[in-house]
Amino acid sequence: MLSHRWKRLLPLHLMLLPALALLLIYGYGPITGIVIAFQKFMPSKGMFGSPFIGLDNFKYVWNLPDTKQVLANTVIIALCKIVLNLIVPIVLALLLNEIRLKLFKRTVQTIIYLPYFLSWVLLGGILIDILSPSQGIVNDLLRAFGFKPVFFLGDPSWFRFTVVFTDLWKEAGFNTIVFLAAVTNANPSLYEAAVIDGANRWKQTLSITLPSMLPVIILLATLSLGNVLNAGFDQIFNLYSPQVYSSGDILDTFVYRIGLIDTQYGVATAVGLFKSVISCLFISVSYALAYRLAGYRIF
Repeated sequence: MLSHRWKRLLPLHLMLLPALALLLIYGYGPITGIVIAFQKFMPSKGMFGSPFIGLDNFKYVWNLPDTKQVLANTVIIALCKIVLNLIVPIVLALLLNEIRLKLFKRTVQTIIYLPYFLSWVLLGGILIDILSPSQGIVNDLLRAFGFKPVFFLGDPSWFRFTVVFTDLWKEAGFNTIVFLAAVTNANPSLYEAAVIDGANRWKQTLSITLPSMLPVIILLATLSLGNVLNAGFDQIFNLYSPQVYSSGDILDTFVYRIGLIDTQYGVATAVGLFKSVISCLFISVSYALAYRLAGYRIF
């Protein structure tokens, strides 16, 4: 019996070998490069010939004058994105769920979902044009209403707001669709019972719709906590400039400049390793909290 089962499953296991090989080569193979974080890396000597310097790269990064500001920028931008990309899609999903005209509902879904498919390279060029202080349509409207033009992408006091708002505009549609799907978990008989008891639409939303969405809300909130140090390299890189480093420079762009522009590979790897370790800890803690507080487990 065991031999027959093994022969039946063997082709299925063999089909996994190419994917497993790719995972080992491209997923786990590069992990060996972490050793560069503890070396004075010299490309001429390679990873195995460069001298070890212990934690000197980490100390060097921590003592840089910009490090603490970069870390603060990363956390502030990432937390704003996480919170708003949960709250706004939930509200949009609840509002769309109340629409009874299917054509209008699908049209609104498509409109808010469309930006999700556009890359930040494309959106970056569009936003630079429409937010231009001299020729952008947004500042033209501000001038038409008697306001002074705002340099959204060049003023440090406006840059964080611009980054968070544009990310919300791009990403909210996807989470809205996810939450709309979660609404289907609600038992229709509960709504019927609520109507008989005299509950209005607001009470039905609070007592039935939101609790039915809770598992998905917990799941997305839990997964998003791992992005506390991930403020969005693609977006920031395509929108920022040296003028807004004080409020817009994040860990990923910091690593890019140190590693690829200044060629300090060991220092850049140290920052990347620090970010990965902290993110892993946040994910582990968030899974534990989700299980303890809500009894929800992903695995």
